[in-house]
Amino acid sequence: MKFLYFPGCSLDGTALEYNQSTRVLMKELGVELYEIPDWTCCGASAAEATSTLLSFVLPARTLALAERMDASDEILVPCSACYLNLTKTAKEAAKDPELLEKINRVLEIEGLRFHNRLKIRHLLDVLAVSIGADTIQSLVTRPLSNIRVAPYYGCQCIRPYAVFDDPEDPHSMEPLIKATGAQVHTWGMGGTCCGASHINLKPEISIELVTSILREAKPADVTVTVCPMCQINLEANQQKISKRQHEDLNVSILYLPQLLGLAMKIPRSDLRLDLNLSVTKKFRLKLEMLDKGRVPKIHAS
Repeated sequence: MKFLYFPGCSLDGTALEYNQSTRVLMKELGVELYEIPDWTCCGASAAEATSTLLSFVLPARTLALAERMDASDEILVPCSACYLNLTKTAKEAAKDPELLEKINRVLEIEGLRFHNRLKIRHLLDVLAVSIGADTIQSLVTRPLSNIRVAPYYGCQCIRPYAVFDDPEDPHSMEPLIKATGAQVHTWGMGGTCCGASHINLKPEISIELVTSILREAKPADVTVTVCPMCQINLEANQQKISKRQHEDLNVSILYLPQLLGLAMKIPRSDLRLDLNLSVTKKFRLKLEMLDKGRVPKIHAS
């Protein structure tokens, strides 16, 4: 199995652990990744506020570069914001020939042309649909027995494009979590918004959203994400929120590839758990017990 690979800005900076764990997991799964050369920012949420055309040109430039490659006709994208922006560009260009022509007039400056012929896949889509839970389970050498995991999808990988999961009731992570031997924490916050970039623009709103998510995730041993923005919002604000709410809302937050990698006994140094901002002592102790072949008691709900 081969994919073109677009890591995006976050995975090249603040989410290095997501990039590294994705790469080592895919290697373990026998998946070859071919990074798109000279890729640039997808525009995130800032480009559209500056220029609607720019918000399409930036993703289209990366897609045009990818079309020059012959390794695969599918692009694997771990970052949910990048996935959303690339998918939006492809879908809007497909139904609006005038927009496609405007995009290509800009790309002509670099001698590029966007043909819109590649399939854009989120990492979760690839893991859940193309690889599947059975393959994951066959590679598990350290079952995460009696660890309860809260799957957190966020918004952008499932909305507004319902490609591989139900935006209102997502479940695509659950078979993958169960394949590791872990238990799924049943909750209603998996597809809710973390506030995204409003954590900087309207912090009161975002802090309220993150507080609700952390509080509902607390009975689990760990929460897993597939979005760098969600990850940083849930990780970076725990101490501030705990102090503000006068309760302990420190929760372990991992990326999904890190969790799957732990079950496959991929070294933690390769998964870069040292870069995660929130891995609680209680969760680390449970991992140490599993390393010693002991089954930890599950955290009471």
